[in-house]
Amino acid sequence: MEDCLASIKDQGITDFETVLVLDHITEDISDIIEKYSDINIKKVELNKEKIKDRKFGSEENAKVLKDHSGAAAAKNAGIEAAEGEYIYFLDSDDYILNGTIPYLLREAEEQQADFVYGRRNTTWNKRMVYLAYVEDHNDDTGAINNDEDKTEPENYKKEKVEQEISLAYPGIDRERLRQMTEAYYNLILSRKGFMNVTLTGVLIRRSFLESNGLRFNEKFIFFYDLGFMIRMLNMAKSFSMAEEAVYVKRYHNDPIHYPALSQIKTADRFEEYMESYSQARKLAQNNPVLCRILDYKFLNAFVKTFARNIARDKDELWRTERFKLLNEAMQEVEPSVIGCFKGYEKKIVKDILSGKLNKLKFRINFNLGIKKLLKIRKRWRVLACYLYEHYFIKLPVKDNWVICESFFGKSYSDSPKYIYEYLCKNYPGKFKFIWVINKRTKIPYKPIKVRRFSIRYAYYLARCKYYVFNVRQPDWVVKRKGNVFLQTWHGTPLKRLVFDQEEVMTASPLYKAQFYKHSRLWDYLVSANKFSSEVFRSAFLYDKEILEYGYPRNDLMYHPDKDKIAADIKRKLRIPEGKKTILYAPTWRDDEYYGKGEYKFSLKLNLRLLRKELGNDYAILLRTHYYIADKLDVTGLEDFVVNVSGYDDITELYLISDILITDYSSVFFDYANLKRPILFYTYDLEKYRDMLRGFYLDIEKDVPGPLLFTDEEVVEAIKNIDIISARYKEKYEEFYEKFCSLDNGQAAKMVARRVFNLE
Repeated sequence: MEDCLASIKDQGITDFETVLVLDHITEDISDIIEKYSDINIKKVELNKEKIKDRKFGSEENAKVLKDHSGAAAAKNAGIEAAEGEYIYFLDSDDYILNGTIPYLLREAEEQQADFVYGRRNTTWNKRMVYLAYVEDHNDDTGAINNDEDKTEPENYKKEKVEQEISLAYPGIDRERLRQMTEAYYNLILSRKGFMNVTLTGVLIRRSFLESNGLRFNEKFIFFYDLGFMIRMLNMAKSFSMAEEAVYVKRYHNDPIHYPALSQIKTADRFEEYMESYSQARKLAQNNPVLCRILDYKFLNAFVKTFARNIARDKDELWRTERFKLLNEAMQEVEPSVIGCFKGYEKKIVKDILSGKLNKLKFRINFNLGIKKLLKIRKRWRVLACYLYEHYFIKLPVKDNWVICESFFGKSYSDSPKYIYEYLCKNYPGKFKFIWVINKRTKIPYKPIKVRRFSIRYAYYLARCKYYVFNVRQPDWVVKRKGNVFLQTWHGTPLKRLVFDQEEVMTASPLYKAQFYKHSRLWDYLVSANKFSSEVFRSAFLYDKEILEYGYPRNDLMYHPDKDKIAADIKRKLRIPEGKKTILYAPTWRDDEYYGKGEYKFSLKLNLRLLRKELGNDYAILLRTHYYIADKLDVTGLEDFVVNVSGYDDITELYLISDILITDYSSVFFDYANLKRPILFYTYDLEKYRDMLRGFYLDIEKDVPGPLLFTDEEVVEAIKNIDIISARYKEKYEEFYEKFCSLDNGQAAKMVARRVFNLE
């Protein structure tokens, strides 16, 4: 809500009131109201007693609201309380760009309009992040000009709307024709479904509302805007659009704790959809163009969503009462609108019109089957998933089969590697191991190797009793009876994780919902220290057993022959004898990505300067995060830089490194086990800390090394590394005690014995 109120404050106007409707809230927001007292807040508290007498659409809808009156009632209360000449609806989780209200007011006055509206953009981010994006991309019209609530109708273009208005209203003047075309298209036709037909972002003359008795239908929980919008468009004599005005709709990225209405699924939401459509159509009966637009949107929802439910949904209501509802509604649809659809879509509309349920089901299933085959031709992983869901999980689980996966099959590494090797060495023949690996890799003890998302991968996922993963499993994996899922995770967290993040700026904005689903399947979670255990409970909402034994992957750093192992690794990487090594291991940035799991990275450290100043004494090992898709070019630096981003096991790189340089990666927690110097190259600290992620530690006080912001500072720190080590000695000891004291070289043994019942 603070973003919302701050955006009102920054509008540059003074003569206004902010009507804040409190729908039986439980939070204390007095501090926020005090902070924004200069925007003339008028509080309106809804009457609790009235809830008892409310008639909701159904018991299901009543459960959704529980002790709340609902958005329709709240907005009606706001209208009643408002005293200004205009009313503008703004949801408390959204915000508006600077100047939006003045743009709308100017347009309303110049056009003498009953209402005016602007553009509507969508985002997953808070206002500070959004505005930073606008500034960075020199885009003063709104970040990415993106409106995910909007879609281009496939068969009903803006030109068709204009043509229909001309035919329905012969002699209409060109300006009125333009107004109607733009409004019908922007406010209704191009909005995805009926849920996104909304009055937010619309400035309405209050006298127009009052003289026409316009109010929201409080019976509706989800689709309360539709009827209001139809009446408003029908009654208004003049309306216009202000291009510069931008309303920013903020999506909810935590549907587990804070679901938006659109993310709430109720058993009878469909019935409310049908009732709101029927009501809106009656309200539009004297306007043939609006009727056809409503009919088109209804038919489009049928062919895109409802038809599949009729054929595939487990709820028989779709083939009985709901089929009947759809059939009855189809009889009222304007026949010419059906002509907008072609081929398969037109045929299934005619099937339901004629009430032929079996024929409709056959046609839909046949079409879905063809689509599945086409997907399989393009991507074999679709077939693997299909076989898993329909065949493989019907086969019995094998009690001694173990599947191991590290970093999505990209490497043979991390804690799964060390648990696997402990079991193979100490319990030979007891287990059958399957390793998920996507490249040619030599793995000891000869496990079965499978590629991620292959058919064999799906087969073994279905049949293995034990899972040993260090990242999340695929979405389609189900927990079978007898499965034991060991999640080793992959680091002590510095950056805030999942449910501890306010913002989700990754390529997958529904990350929290996906993570919640995945983590419900885990039986054991490995933690390196008590700090991590507390974070995991909070960030993952995890309430099962945490194995607080240290990290199996850190066992190598306590190996009695670690010096010999390090010498062998140096020879393998051809690092010249006598040279010290610096491991540079930066992490990824949440807001810079190509797609899910593929992140951009621009190397900021000036390696040429480092070679010039340090090349005689040092070699650089360059190691990027496994999410980073860019292949960094070190051409011309081969005598100084070794790109080890493709090297499987980073723990082996720790062993051969004399200094670690990182930024916000969790690698320094593990590296600290060696008690060697750590430098932090944090050139974008303010942005990363305040906008992208946030930290669990006070990075400026708690980390065991200096924060460096320029290349010159990095060079100077390396030249004076002994002085820095001495300066941070006490802090390093405190850090080691807190984060590394559980590691002793026995973690793989302890974890394996607990999970595999070997105690």
